Amino acid sequence: MKAKKKAILSLFKIIRESFYRIFSTIKYLYEGGYTDIIRTAVIIMIVSGPMVMQGCADSLELLPPDGLVKDEYWQSKEDVEATLMGAYKGFADIDNRLFYYGELRGDMLIDDNNLQAELRNIMYSNVYPENTWVNWKPIYEIINYCNTVLKYSGEVLAEDPTFTEYKFEAFNAEAVFLRSLAYFYLVRVFDEVPFVLNPFDSDEEDFFLPKTSSEIILDSLSSQLVRIVPLIPEEYENIDKTKGRATRGAVHSLLAEIALWNFDYEKCINHVDDVLDMELYGLLPAGSWFTIFTMGNTLEGIFEIQFNSQLGQNNSTYNITLDNLNYLNASDYAMDILSAANTSEIVRGPGSVTENQNIWKYVGQSPDGQSKRSGANARSCNWIVYRLPDVMLMKAEALCYTDRYEEAIAIVNQIRVRSFAQPITAYSNNPSAVEDIILEERAKELAFEGKRWFDLLRMGRRDNYQRKEDLIQILIRNVPATQKRVLATKLNDPNGWFLPIHSDEIENNPNLVQNPYYSIYERDE
Repeated sequence: MKAKKKAILSLFKIIRESFYRIFSTIKYLYEGGYTDIIRTAVIIMIVSGPMVMQGCADSLELLPPDGLVKDEYWQSKEDVEATLMGAYKGFADIDNRLFYYGELRGDMLIDDNNLQAELRNIMYSNVYPENTWVNWKPIYEIINYCNTVLKYSGEVLAEDPTFTEYKFEAFNAEAVFLRSLAYFYLVRVFDEVPFVLNPFDSDEEDFFLPKTSSEIILDSLSSQLVRIVPLIPEEYENIDKTKGRATRGAVHSLLAEIALWNFDYEKCINHVDDVLDMELYGLLPAGSWFTIFTMGNTLEGIFEIQFNSQLGQNNSTYNITLDNLNYLNASDYAMDILSAANTSEIVRGPGSVTENQNIWKYVGQSPDGQSKRSGANARSCNWIVYRLPDVMLMKAEALCYTDRYEEAIAIVNQIRVRSFAQPITAYSNNPSAVEDIILEERAKELAFEGKRWFDLLRMGRRDNYQRKEDLIQILIRNVPATQKRVLATKLNDPNGWFLPIHSDEIENNPNLVQNPYYSIYERDE
């Protein structure tokens, strides 16, 4: 009886959260210019509804049936685009998760008094499967939007004479890109995950998929992304779409990062070169560096999740990093490498942190640590997934591990000099030493942009965990001396570098096996 009551309460919680997401998405689409709000609302409910019911598919009938979806709603290209926009909105809804997943467990942050206990636990590797932030459902909702577009857009092509083959292929290519980006986050956060390539839109779908190895997932994503390169535009009709929707540059950037994660250095170099050869992106001069965050969609931007407070599209990073909320601050290490007083970081230093260790990129209106964003612009800072220095430094890292040290350092210096930082002139010709230079440069240039943990994880995984001890020493330097040994012991098992599967998923899906480090929390048989 208790189990039944718990299941009912869990169901109501899922439904409540999902309806909030549905109507939030409708509002976002309406403000973005979609006037056919009734049709859009129905489509979103069709797409989201079955996903809501995934955990209780054995006891609930999924409505509407396939025929209703196909025959009544998928009639025009606007329907396809509206659903695709649901996937973009899904990413906008989880900018906080992208920040936490990419930064919490690194060495650039320290916790403050008001940080949520569950987030503090993640910072210090005290993670349990009940932790709210290890729930992957919001990311799978994005994937479900994309899968739905890929399944039904062909039917619309046959129905809508204004839906051209070119637009059909472009929409599908965008869906593949967004799905691939979502899976790349899942793999880096959880390692093995269920690989879902069909929408949950009927009770005939298999809701209980087991995990698939990260190698298989990433190989499949790479193959899919390579195929869509010629189908996706290099630019759109305006700058907001060019920076805020999937482009050829964004696809090559994702391919480059997947290749680097897989330690396929030549592929990484080739994909970065494809980005550079487009000549669509450039490094901003030092005086304009902070506009990357205050204005967004600059020459450096390749793919940015868009926010505009004036349209009610608010980011989460403003509140996460706002000083008087006392959630998170820059670590001593971050201050050491960014302090304008101690280094030549006179541009990136004050543009990233204040003297009081407050994170500045997402709250600052001016690059001096003084003037904050306010009013209608307060929460408009975009979440930047890829920008030019990021992919350039990916290439530098790949060059480093193909013994092309001089070329790697040249890229580092190109990025340093543009922000008035002194160039690197002395370095050892060995990969680990040059990698350290590159990783520190990434820490400076991309501070608090959701990159650091994944950069360190990549270093720790390389060459069969050859630098595992280096990673552990980096990660324990922020914790009190009394906790260093405890945290070092936890981090000694590389399986613990990934997060557990949420307990609800384990309970609802009999084919899921908990991630190895957390197997003590397996379901009771």
